[in-house]
Amino acid sequence: MEPPRPSPGDSSLPGCVVLVGAGPGAADLLTMRGAHWLRQADVVLYDYLANPALLAGASPRAELVCLGRHGRERVWSQDQINERIVAEAQAGKCVVRLKGGDPIIFGCLAQELQAIISARIPFEIVPGVTAASAAAAGTGLAITHRDLASAVALVTGREDRDKADASLDYAALARFPGTLVFYMGTTTVETWSTGLLAAGKAATTPVAIVRRASLSDQTMWETTLGDVASLVRRETPLRPPVVFIVGAVADPAHRLTGQRLRQGDGQTVLVTRPLAQAGALVEQLRVGGFQAISWPVIEVREPDDWAPVDALLARPCEFEWAAFTSSNGVDGFMERLLASGRDSRWLGACRIAAVGPGTAQRLREWGLRTDLLPETFAARYLATALIEATQPGDRVLFPGAVQSRPELSHRLEEADRVVSAVAVYQTSPVTHAEPHLVASMEAGHWNWTTVTSPRVAETLHQIFGPHLARTRLVSISPLTSRSLRELGLSVAAEATEATDAGLSQAIQRAAAGEGSEP
Repeated sequence: MEPPRPSPGDSSLPGCVVLVGAGPGAADLLTMRGAHWLRQADVVLYDYLANPALLAGASPRAELVCLGRHGRERVWSQDQINERIVAEAQAGKCVVRLKGGDPIIFGCLAQELQAIISARIPFEIVPGVTAASAAAAGTGLAITHRDLASAVALVTGREDRDKADASLDYAALARFPGTLVFYMGTTTVETWSTGLLAAGKAATTPVAIVRRASLSDQTMWETTLGDVASLVRRETPLRPPVVFIVGAVADPAHRLTGQRLRQGDGQTVLVTRPLAQAGALVEQLRVGGFQAISWPVIEVREPDDWAPVDALLARPCEFEWAAFTSSNGVDGFMERLLASGRDSRWLGACRIAAVGPGTAQRLREWGLRTDLLPETFAARYLATALIEATQPGDRVLFPGAVQSRPELSHRLEEADRVVSAVAVYQTSPVTHAEPHLVASMEAGHWNWTTVTSPRVAETLHQIFGPHLARTRLVSISPLTSRSLRELGLSVAAEATEATDAGLSQAIQRAAAGEGSEP
């Protein structure tokens, strides 16, 4: 079901509700369909167990509502949640109910769905990776095993006290021919472990306790059914999310260990590049095993006045060179060129320079070949390379930002080159972050944060202030590193080249303990 997207708050149109499984913890374990609906949402109602990093993928217009955090805030009652879901959908909004794990497994789905159906609201259920699977995958425990367990039972450790006949059938569970996985069983560990023992389950039965499955700080304890309660008491407070894997497959002798492919081991990276430029870096980091989430701190948009560019395009090209210092400059110039009814033939014999391989790649995507690329990918080296490649009196076109720094143009003008700098885009910093993002930075949930320009550094400092000490900052260039230090911030790693690949490699080296500090 994919109903037409209603306009936010338009009560004349039908709203919809999508119940999305957020997965076990790692942000990149969210399904593609779940990510799609997050981007469509007008309202996101999320559990505290849902990774706050996922919210960075929500629509910028979406209202984000936390339904309570463990031990910190009032937790909403089920009736209050149901009422809010129905009210928002009846107001014509697309409501995403983001639930930890899989909404169908111990996710109170039936209660919420009953309210949605009773209100005749269109809905969809998007499954998620459940904690049992993630815990097993992350620890090398096969919860089903040809020789040890032909079945698996998912068991709640916290039943509804008000329902009739609330007690689990421990005799049946003790006889179960396979693996038992207890969810939400920390506070009731005495009850369910004693129940199994009393029903004849051997005290020596192996038990694996896995906390925060799939996340970089995932922890596992190995014990037995007879000792599990005392271990939990020793480790108190053992905060959620926790699952207990009970059965022969939890025996350390049967763990499937070996060299893991994922170097990043689930560490989190906040990618602060503008949205159009973030995709490649996010993908590189995810392939390396990192949980990378894009949260642009700089917004890129058209300039307020296109008149200078339009006047320039209305004349035949008179430049020997066109120099581009960013992918945004390439996009802004080419989009305006095509919008004017012209195409790349307007450039004629004009040669093209790019500041680095990322900009050169964007030029290739527009069908343009780069004639000049400096050995070091920075504006001042581009200026030097252009001076060497041109003659006094040569004309150079610089399509850039409204706020472009003038140093590059000045160096060329001092060398008697004729420079025409035109604004084909402008940038503006975000002025605030959503409360959930500030809270996650304060709590130290972000292992790494990328910083791709001095302006990004200043914006991050204004938004997060001292909380930036809880993350490791990775700089794209010496200039950006200098800006961070001037703000009193430490630089954990610096890219050896100012590219996405350079940033990714710097993070991977630093995560592996190799030297990459500037």
